[in-house]
Amino acid sequence: MSTPTPPPPPAPGREPARIRALRAARQAGRALAADLRTPAGPGTPLFGTAHSRWLRGLPYVVAFAFAVSLLPTTITVLTHDYGMNGGLAGGLATAQTAPLLLAVSRPLQAWWVIFAADVVCALALIGADHVEGHAWPWPPTVIVGYLALMLALSLRERRRTLIAVWLATGAAGILSEAIAPDRVPGTWVLLFVLSGVVLLMGATLRERGDAQRRLLEQETISEAERARRTLLEERTRIARELHDVVAHHMSVITVQADSAPYRISGIPPKAQEEFSSIAATARESLAEMRRLLGVLRSEETERDGGPEKAPQPGISQLPKLVEGTVRAGVPVELTLPEEPLAPDAAVDLSAYRIVQEALANVVRHAPGARTRVSVTATSDGARLTVLIVNSAPPAPSAPLETSGTGHGLVGMRERVRLLDGSLDTGPLPDGGFRVAAQLPLTGSPLSAKDPDTA
Repeated sequence: MSTPTPPPPPAPGREPARIRALRAARQAGRALAADLRTPAGPGTPLFGTAHSRWLRGLPYVVAFAFAVSLLPTTITVLTHDYGMNGGLAGGLATAQTAPLLLAVSRPLQAWWVIFAADVVCALALIGADHVEGHAWPWPPTVIVGYLALMLALSLRERRRTLIAVWLATGAAGILSEAIAPDRVPGTWVLLFVLSGVVLLMGATLRERGDAQRRLLEQETISEAERARRTLLEERTRIARELHDVVAHHMSVITVQADSAPYRISGIPPKAQEEFSSIAATARESLAEMRRLLGVLRSEETERDGGPEKAPQPGISQLPKLVEGTVRAGVPVELTLPEEPLAPDAAVDLSAYRIVQEALANVVRHAPGARTRVSVTATSDGARLTVLIVNSAPPAPSAPLETSGTGHGLVGMRERVRLLDGSLDTGPLPDGGFRVAAQLPLTGSPLSAKDPDTA
């Protein structure tokens, strides 16, 4: 029996827009978090980040300073205080301090070398003549270097490894106490306690840093997804509005084509057939459009409690919009052309929405600021200019929102791009804000590019 072949994965260009958006957002968040993350793999610096070269080299400088300062000190202590042979003291001191340079990138391997050297040093000091009255089994220099190693180890290794290292340190001290119980004072308890404290503090700092980096990654992904979702919601809203506009015109075409044989006498049979074909094509287009946007309509009905029955607004409704904004406490001055304009329905609606969003931003972020709204046509009558300028808000007033996401501008840009227009937004030197849009008076929204390719 043959095994069914699984279907091939969809091509990248044919994946749903939502899947591509989520993947792009996650990749952006992971890239930013990876840039901030402390590397955990061998061969990478312990405290290094990608933001500063000197910060990446700082752990090596600290490790080098420890090794250089502890090496001669350890040799001096072993030879003068404990009476150890100079050659043996030099070899043990090198084995106890030089691996601190390795601890920056491979602390666990450095621990094995230093721990073995410390144990050999403790065994060598058992038969020394000058041990009486000095620290044993761990000299002071050994304790200092070992604690520095514990700090590097705690910032890189897992908690299970840290517990094993700590128990091994205590076990070595207990064995040394059992081998030579008459040696006093015993420093193994001091090293056991201090190493546990250092390991606990370092592990806590590392886990806290990891939690903060994961939080930053999630916030970055969430912000990217929120911006993408806002864009998609605005496109959905525009699609519903365009459906209303186009459906009206297609309905008019259908009615005119169906009634033409009755309104015009003497039409040849072939012309009547042509009118019937036009009416049938228009009906098919309307049915296809309703099928494509049926899901959007059902979601809108569920969310808003019912379908939207009011006609779509336009430039003629701007005085009513401004009146409502003035009642909200924002002084607005409206300037409309003396001669009535006759833009396309999509241009008329987009101009109204741009003014609506700009005034909403003024109410939210600059309450009480004087605002000017002007809608004019260019001298050649080919384009419509929509300008909204507000001054800085009065000093005593506080904004309703201290920070904004900029998502309101997304809808403006999407509408302008859909109509092949231009949009200019930005702050003014006096603390105000400016929104300027130019739209073609005879815009053709159906000729716009595919939104997913924007």
